[in-house]
Amino acid sequence: MKTILIIEDDISILRGLKDNLEYEEYTVLTETDGNKGLELALEKQIDLILLDIMLPGMNGYEICRKIKKEKPALPIIMITARGSEMDKVSGLDIGADDYVTKPFSIPELMARIRAIFRRVTQENKIPTKYSFGKVTLDFKQYKAFRNNDEIKLSSKEFAIMEYFIRREGEAVHRHDLLHEVWGFEAMPTTRTVDNFMLDLRKKLEEDPSNPKHIITVRGIGYRFNSLIQ
Repeated sequence: MKTILIIEDDISILRGLKDNLEYEEYTVLTETDGNKGLELALEKQIDLILLDIMLPGMNGYEICRKIKKEKPALPIIMITARGSEMDKVSGLDIGADDYVTKPFSIPELMARIRAIFRRVTQENKIPTKYSFGKVTLDFKQYKAFRNNDEIKLSSKEFAIMEYFIRREGEAVHRHDLLHEVWGFEAMPTTRTVDNFMLDLRKKLEEDPSNPKHIITVRGIGYRFNSLIQ
């Protein structure tokens, strides 16, 4: 049974959401204060957060930013009375997975929650061990091998490869990598991504100067192919 945390200071909305989510057989935790909500999110095993923006103690933007820094994979749907495009962009840019504006439709919100859980389930299907070419990555023990010899990959390099594998064959934009792997709060640059790609090619490619798996997509970023084209 999945656990959803609601951080919302409007008691009537909070109770309505809780009742509807429990009817759908979710376990529900609630908090009306921003600081306490953040503590719950970081301390408890949570599967998704419904997060208001205007909260006492700490606003939703700051809560989202801090949660995504510590738990980048934890889905967050932001709920607010604000409806301007810039407010939505601000929430999504700091890592929110979705955004609904009050008043919202309960059936639509439930559908959005189910969609996020389907996506998370799909993303979690990445195998514990993954091989391509002469490389094997062990995501459980964080070990990597090429030609059966162990090579050292940093946790960030493992995170990059996991992201690539989930999106194999797709052109991945540098900014998406920055968002998903580093998080914008760390304030890296696209040059950071390029430097990591150079190091990964040296470690994983047979010929780093002529890569067959981590391919540059001009003007966009990179594409990962497990099979040599």
